[in-house]
Amino acid sequence: MASRDPATDQLINFKKSIKGEPGVITTKYGAPVGVKTAIQTVGKNGPALLQDAQFLDEISSFDRERIPERVVHAKGAGAFGYFEVTKDIKKYCAAKLFESVGKQTPVAIRFSTVGGESGSADTVRDPRGFAVKFYSDDGVWDLVGNNTPIFFIRDPTLFPSFIHTQKRNPATHLKDADMFWDFMTLRPETMHQLIYMFGDRGIPDGYRFMNGYASHTFKMINDQGVAHYVKFHFKTNQGIKNLPVDKAAELASSDPDYSIRDLYNAIGRGDFPSWTLHIQAMTLEQAESYEYNPFDVTKVWPHGEFPLIEVGKMVLDRNPKNYFAEVEQAAYSPSNMVPGIEPSPDKMLQGRLFAYSDTHRHRLGANYLQLPVNCPYRTTVRNYQRDGPQNMSNQDGSPNYFPNSFSGPVECKRAERLQHVQPLSGDVQRADSGLEESKENFTQATALYSRVFSQAEQLRCAQNIAGNLKDAAGFIQERAIKLLALVHPQLAADVTAALAPYKKYHASL
Repeated sequence: MASRDPATDQLINFKKSIKGEPGVITTKYGAPVGVKTAIQTVGKNGPALLQDAQFLDEISSFDRERIPERVVHAKGAGAFGYFEVTKDIKKYCAAKLFESVGKQTPVAIRFSTVGGESGSADTVRDPRGFAVKFYSDDGVWDLVGNNTPIFFIRDPTLFPSFIHTQKRNPATHLKDADMFWDFMTLRPETMHQLIYMFGDRGIPDGYRFMNGYASHTFKMINDQGVAHYVKFHFKTNQGIKNLPVDKAAELASSDPDYSIRDLYNAIGRGDFPSWTLHIQAMTLEQAESYEYNPFDVTKVWPHGEFPLIEVGKMVLDRNPKNYFAEVEQAAYSPSNMVPGIEPSPDKMLQGRLFAYSDTHRHRLGANYLQLPVNCPYRTTVRNYQRDGPQNMSNQDGSPNYFPNSFSGPVECKRAERLQHVQPLSGDVQRADSGLEESKENFTQATALYSRVFSQAEQLRCAQNIAGNLKDAAGFIQERAIKLLALVHPQLAADVTAALAPYKKYHASL
């Protein structure tokens, strides 16, 4: 055979350069791939699933191989630290970061407000983002949640509309109470989160003094292939502290960056904030027969039935060296999961699996996971994705197709073994679960108001609602009062009384 030139022999020479066995294929976020040749479907010949993060990772990268401020959570603070396992949960999960008590995993966290722009005040009444990035041995795991265990809606198709109501009216470029309350009162499932947000915890005293929740239900798989549904809770070790309305308003003027400053200064002086991570666990059998949909993100799981199980402690001990590089460019996505952790059928979670990564690709570029703050630096990324804007690691001469005969990365047997197989069946449909004013939409909102809130907090909640509702149109106020009465008659009465002085409120009420 005639000799070949180096260009022709590139793949041959690459194969010769590989010492030992080739590494395994990974997703862009570093998780090993168990099966590379098949998309995830319902049954052998069934339709594909939106939750197939492995395929979405592959095809979305391919779509963008040839080459703005966050829409929500625009303003935030970041810090770095570690997570340490304090209790053995191998019974529930085979993820490497939980493999032994005492094991530490580096983390990056971003706290944020939701509705405001980058220059908005930290002390507004708003949910707070609570996003944690674990740099694990199996790649990046992002736990992306809020400081509330619930959310306003349960179907992702309503998410753009919901966020629009939190932002500015496109005609006036002003915040609009009619938009906010019109949507909320037309979707009764918002009541639980509304009561939570207008309670005292609606304005935390900085980021150190609030809990964090993944809110969604996830699935954990142990080394024997047994799966449990779980919820994640970060409990602040500093204790819960909230700001009174008048103090929050004062700080919005005098120190709009109050929460960012508080976090930075605490870490800077060595007062490292920490949180204890717990899970709640539910068997698949319990989920099938539970009294309500356990994947409904507008609901909590009662702690009496599903007690908190301690997992570990998260400590933040380093401030960012450069805000833009390490916080503004930090990108968190619920689809960044590792073997042993999978999504549940939670509809909002299913929608977020694609939405978050896609907005990062729009905002930061197709190769945003190669940025230092986002890259899974504790593992080696090997795959068949190439090129695109700002590619900093194009994998040298490794082949860019699979299967191949030239020592490209191969499938990971461990990742394949930890994939949970679960039969599914059902009619393909669009089921609107929120229009009816059913008891299901109000039971937990009522329990929060009547059993958790003190009498003083009940009154403050009503006053907070009225202070916001007063600017809405009269017919929307009437609709809100009717829904609040379904939460609790006293709440409706207190809101009615608080609204009475405002001329915009209909005298007939």
